[in-house]
Amino acid sequence: MLKLSGKIIRIHAVDVCKDLTLIKVSTNRNLPEILRREMAYLASELPVPIGFAHYLLTEKHQNLAQELPPDSDYSILPNDYDYISNNDIVRLSADRQSIRVLFRASSPNNSILLTEQCNNYCLMCSQPPKTADDSWLLDEIESLIPLIPRETRELGFTGGEPTTNKERFLKIIRLTKSYLPRTAIHILSNGRSFKDPSFAEDYAAIGLPDAMVGIPVYSDDPSLHDYIVQAQGAFEETIRGILNLKRLGQRVEIRIVIHKLSVSRLTQLCEFIARNLLFVDQVALMGLEMMGFTRANLDELWIDPIEYKDTLSKSVQILTKYGMNVSVYNHQLCLVNPDILPYYRKSISDWKNEFAPECEGCRKQGECGGFFASGVKFGYSKQLSPF
Repeated sequence: MLKLSGKIIRIHAVDVCKDLTLIKVSTNRNLPEILRREMAYLASELPVPIGFAHYLLTEKHQNLAQELPPDSDYSILPNDYDYISNNDIVRLSADRQSIRVLFRASSPNNSILLTEQCNNYCLMCSQPPKTADDSWLLDEIESLIPLIPRETRELGFTGGEPTTNKERFLKIIRLTKSYLPRTAIHILSNGRSFKDPSFAEDYAAIGLPDAMVGIPVYSDDPSLHDYIVQAQGAFEETIRGILNLKRLGQRVEIRIVIHKLSVSRLTQLCEFIARNLLFVDQVALMGLEMMGFTRANLDELWIDPIEYKDTLSKSVQILTKYGMNVSVYNHQLCLVNPDILPYYRKSISDWKNEFAPECEGCRKQGECGGFFASGVKFGYSKQLSPF
């Protein structure tokens, strides 16, 4: 698991009133001088090139601080951040003596948090909603997107509910299209905002060339879905949102997090989707992440994946029988039936992906999706059976 944020050892700024914000990292000592003025150089050896706006050194290379160009701004980072590389983007704060890695150029799992506010209050939410005004995140994102490399293949937008501020959301999507026209975009939304036809039309009109909205549906029974997301009327609004998006030709993924409550009607839900929402682009059946509200509601949510592996197989069979695209996320290979393998995906973001001690020596570890780090820490199936 990678550490993405925390305290740093030292920031030295010539202008003591200056609080650093976003900056893009370079390891290219031959970068043209005009580009250096806006970038941070990651120094690991001598000689250190001149002309960069900032210099980054990990703790093991902090002796290089004495060799930096005169009057240079620099930061000394703990060795936890030695994975930072060329074209990564970080937020540095001199006031807080802190760092957050916002984008990693080498990762296929970059997601951007638009807000922590949400109109759902899901029992298993891995990032519990907050009511505080966090519109500063949107300001930051508008500065971040132009810095992201044009060759980035995929980018995610998440929350909270990313459409909470509809106008700012649309502005960010337009900005993304302008700066990253060839990047595949995945938006995690509860879908309820798209119940408004005019909002759905405004989103569709932007014309992202490769975008998908991932929307959760947890039951075919509206009352059970509404209970799981803790919002009355959410099921109806979500389905209306899906219908509006598809009416406008937008790509939609239905996401189903499997736990003790949702698995009770998982096959019925898959029948409902196949009969009523056959036109969605993908259905993702997802394992539970042991973070946030999940830990608080563990008794109500936790079920060992070994107990529902036959239900999972039957659910996949229902969807594929109708020709639907299906993916199984966040599961371990030894806890699913062999018929799941064509639909199995290694899906857990690399920065929070780990394996349990029992997995040591498993010959299929390279093919297995492993665990969320929180799952290894707070509990997982006792029926692991390494290959």
